[in-house]
Amino acid sequence: MTENHAAISIENMSKNYGDVLAVDNLSLSIAPGEIFTCLGPNGAGKTTTIKVMTGLLRPTKGRARIMGYDIQLKPVEAKRHIGYIPDHPYLYEKLTGRDFFFFVADMFGVDRNRAAERMEELFYLFRLDNATNQLIENYSHGMRQKLVFSVALMHEPQVLVVDEPMVGLDPQSARTLKMLLKREAVNRGAAIFLSTHTLSIAEELADRVGIMHRGNLIFQGTLPEMRQRIGSEARSLEDMFLILTGEELAPEQIAAASPETVTQ
Repeated sequence: MTENHAAISIENMSKNYGDVLAVDNLSLSIAPGEIFTCLGPNGAGKTTTIKVMTGLLRPTKGRARIMGYDIQLKPVEAKRHIGYIPDHPYLYEKLTGRDFFFFVADMFGVDRNRAAERMEELFYLFRLDNATNQLIENYSHGMRQKLVFSVALMHEPQVLVVDEPMVGLDPQSARTLKMLLKREAVNRGAAIFLSTHTLSIAEELADRVGIMHRGNLIFQGTLPEMRQRIGSEARSLEDMFLILTGEELAPEQIAAASPETVTQ
């Protein structure tokens, strides 16, 4: 894939927090219609990468482009193409779900009639239609998460950036979300960067998987390519992830942690 055809392009990006190197010389391209799932232990650099990609943080060096626009040099143009679902979203609790939806629609310049159509469609899909006029302060955690997804999808963005999408969602809503993400990629050609600790999501949705560890992208490719690199057709994604990040327990460690070894 050439950089000119990438919906998301990160070029030689590093981010330091003082003396701490959070992301080290990361380069990554994601094509239109591709679901890229980013995995990694806590502190691997996933959220920092997302914040640089969405313009919330300035990189120490390198750059990120969205649909060809440098997120630092042309933030307004770049952000018009992004739908962002953070792991801890901020919502205006004194607004109703309807008011918040239209507030964001106005920010993106979405026509009111079109915004109303999208709200009806998305609120129905996420089963928020009975909470449209409730104050957000009365929403449960799961309802808030579904509202954020609805708002992020409202303007039909060409790039979706999703951080830990399934937290707080009931099984029905989680299934709906997975269906929507697949539909956005396949039917609309949206590029999706999805960061998660839930390995089953990567196995189910990802066209390519990236694994970050200590600020480095130590693997990117398909699951068959990962198995080929490790050299075992039988291994699960969990096994391969633990091997690549050096977190797999040795047999003696497993034995030491087993219940039979605990002194009563």
